Amino acid sequence: MGEFVLAIDVGTGSARAGLFDRRGSLVARAEHPILTNRETPDIAEHSSDDIWNSVVQAVRKAVETAGIDRASIDAIGFDATCSLTVLTGEGEPVDVSIQGGGAWDTICWFDHRATAEAERMTATCHSALRHAGEIVSPEMQLPKLLWLKEKRPDAWQKAGLIFDLADYLTYRATGSAVRSLSTLTTKWNYLAHAEEGWSKDFLAAMGLPELKEKAGMPGSPVAPGKPVGTLSNEAAEALGLRAGIPVAAGMVDAFAGLLSLLGSRPDQEETAALIGGTSSCVMRLSAVPQFVRSFWGPYRDVALDGFWVIEGGQSATGALLDLILRTHGAGGRIDSECHEKVLERIEALLKEKGLGFAGDLHILPDYHGNRAPLGDVTSRGVVHGLSLDPSFDGLCAVYYRAMVALALGIRQIVELLEEKGAPIAQLAFGGGHVRNRLLTQLYADATGREIMIGAGDETMLHGTAIAAATVAGWHGSLAETSQRMRREETVIRPQPQPALDRDYRVFLMMQEHRRQIAAIR
Repeated sequence: MGEFVLAIDVGTGSARAGLFDRRGSLVARAEHPILTNRETPDIAEHSSDDIWNSVVQAVRKAVETAGIDRASIDAIGFDATCSLTVLTGEGEPVDVSIQGGGAWDTICWFDHRATAEAERMTATCHSALRHAGEIVSPEMQLPKLLWLKEKRPDAWQKAGLIFDLADYLTYRATGSAVRSLSTLTTKWNYLAHAEEGWSKDFLAAMGLPELKEKAGMPGSPVAPGKPVGTLSNEAAEALGLRAGIPVAAGMVDAFAGLLSLLGSRPDQEETAALIGGTSSCVMRLSAVPQFVRSFWGPYRDVALDGFWVIEGGQSATGALLDLILRTHGAGGRIDSECHEKVLERIEALLKEKGLGFAGDLHILPDYHGNRAPLGDVTSRGVVHGLSLDPSFDGLCAVYYRAMVALALGIRQIVELLEEKGAPIAQLAFGGGHVRNRLLTQLYADATGREIMIGAGDETMLHGTAIAAATVAGWHGSLAETSQRMRREETVIRPQPQPALDRDYRVFLMMQEHRRQIAAIR
């Protein structure tokens, strides 16, 4: 047996590859951008061939950087955003763009073209939707498929294989169209705990009675930590790896992160996971199902066998901070250097002016809708207290108060989760937001909970590595492998800030005022 496994994480803007050893340590990492076609702010597409090429580039660079013998890699795993890839039965791309005629065969996870279709599905009040917070989001796959069927019947006619992006990646790696139990349950309204998975009456009510045949789904889905096949000769040649190594069932990126953060302690319900990146979510493992309106789930067996997951999310978090930089007159290019420059100035302003800096500025951060607790994709952001200040410090004020708003939104989600389950004392934190030290402290201060950081911004890669190590047979079950590959944690403790309690009262009041304004006809 070898000493390494390979994890691939495909995010909103790039593909990342990481090599991990048996202890769960990252040995080498590489990243390659992916293309996005933005037709409007609510419509976006990828090319699956471009994504696969980015995976190939990232994998080859990571292996080269590590300087290891490729024969020492025992298994490979994939996680990805919940984007939707449409192919012909022969595996050729099917264009899914609004107008057609392009090479874009993948609808991005944050694409909201299917809002009307999602509302129609919600209006059925089907009992299965209880496991979707009673609300169908346009970020899920069934409304996107219904949109494709009704608005692009030419593309629907051509389709013969339709994948969640993580399943597409395992298909490219193995040639097998077997799907992941995790992706189908969390994004396709499949009920892992039910004998049928999808009942005929549910698919008929959703307007997709032919779903399984049209999507080309063979047999039963495969649970996390189980193999979907082995690396094909073609994929091995492209990736520069050894053919025949096992490929783990894919996962949606947040659920790979959940495995990293909570897989070693699923019984500790006082610890929830907080994953922050382009979007953010709070996730909880429990032995019994917990139902909260507008929260996604509860889903069983999607991370660990026998455990349920419930998720409350924010649709635009890192994307909101990017937008502030992009649109403010004192902003600049959207990269880590620009964000760091803003954070450094905010730290100086907080020292100079105190924790009440920009305290008369209040924001609702729902620029791309509200997942939880409102479940309202039509909600929009609100800013109260803007001035005519065009300076860089004016930019820093808006940026800082947007971070405060994001942290307050997480507080609201945590409090609602507590109403339906055990108290939450800690948040195990992972994702790109870990690099933002101010936002990390705000999460602790606003929620009043300890923030525990293990794998940091490697969290999704680390969770996928755990799945790959499990199919490699390194440490036993998925739970046992999570224990053996667990990363040591640092703890960020909350600092009492009375101003944040006042901000939270304003935050809730602004939500109510927005609701009242929307009701005016």
